[in-house]
Amino acid sequence: MHTTGSGAALTRIFGEILLGLLLTFVLLFTAAALAASWGGFSWVFGLGAGAVVCTLALLRRRHRFGLALAGLGVAATTVVVARLAGLPEEPAPAMALALAVLVASAVRALPTRQAAVVVGGGFVVVAGSWLAAVPFALEATVIPMVNAATWLAAVAVGLLGRLLVARREAAVERVRRDERLAVARELHDVVAHHITGIVVQAQAAQILARNESGDPGRLAGSLAGIEAAGSEALASLRRVVGLLRDAEDASPVTPGPEALGTLVSRFENRGGPAVQLHLPDDGAAWPPEVTTTVYRVVQEALTNVTRHAPHARHVTVSVRSTPEVVIVEVSDDAPPSPALHPGGGYGLIGMRERVEALGGSLRTGPRPGAGWSVLATVPLTGAEPR
Repeated sequence: MHTTGSGAALTRIFGEILLGLLLTFVLLFTAAALAASWGGFSWVFGLGAGAVVCTLALLRRRHRFGLALAGLGVAATTVVVARLAGLPEEPAPAMALALAVLVASAVRALPTRQAAVVVGGGFVVVAGSWLAAVPFALEATVIPMVNAATWLAAVAVGLLGRLLVARREAAVERVRRDERLAVARELHDVVAHHITGIVVQAQAAQILARNESGDPGRLAGSLAGIEAAGSEALASLRRVVGLLRDAEDASPVTPGPEALGTLVSRFENRGGPAVQLHLPDDGAAWPPEVTTTVYRVVQEALTNVTRHAPHARHVTVSVRSTPEVVIVEVSDDAPPSPALHPGGGYGLIGMRERVEALGGSLRTGPRPGAGWSVLATVPLTGAEPR
């Protein structure tokens, strides 16, 4: 469930370095093979054109559609030039591999129409390579067969990636919808809590008003209480309804009424590591939407300790409050391991949805030395839903 932007960036950079090394090796190997078999400078044209397409493949993330079309254009040009000049068949293996990277990337990430254009362009290059190798016959040669195979593999890989992205987006949207429905159920409790207070104050005011000897100061106090309770109800209502918005970066979890102490006890009784719970001792009452959000953050963090940190021996749950914010931190002492705290889970999206909807912030990441930490800051007052 945990994710770190720096880790993802390092993984991407490492992958690009490996791809660059692979393309360079294939490019130089092909040039050496052509120099040995054809002799002279027959390899120079293929090496230069292949280097251009390989460079475009490494830069594909900057403009997938434009760079894919540029790579296909260079490949189509090399097919024609190689045929007219009597040079070795093109695209050579290095260029074919780079084109496969461009096509797969485009099919996976681009809108449908642009992806279809890139696939069609790849088919044109493959067909041109085939016709240039054997102009008036359908017999296959090695280079056209390699080009056709790499094109088909690129399309298949791109479609698979596109399917996985679509499935994840659908799952995220489903989790978001479930979260908003859960918050809608909480809305009844939030409103009922405040409306009950208003009714009680109004009943007291009626009794005082009927009593002619009633204390005017007490009557004014009851009316002021009604006004305060109504304002608080409206503020809570706006904040909870804000959780139902259609944000772009959201996804969720599910709530519950238990106290944090009960939640921690249940976690330990189910075989979880020992938990040290620190709660604020000021006894201040929080708005219901804040209480529910704090509970959800702790619940999801403990759940993920069970799932992703089985070797943790100790967990600390710390809840601190000030007049402005509630700060929740859940940390464990699990030893470092590549298998711990994998990214991409939906629980983190749900926690972030709730916290940021109330104007707060959520941070997750490794602790110095060992373990993982989840830190949420939830405003108590004055935060409008984003």
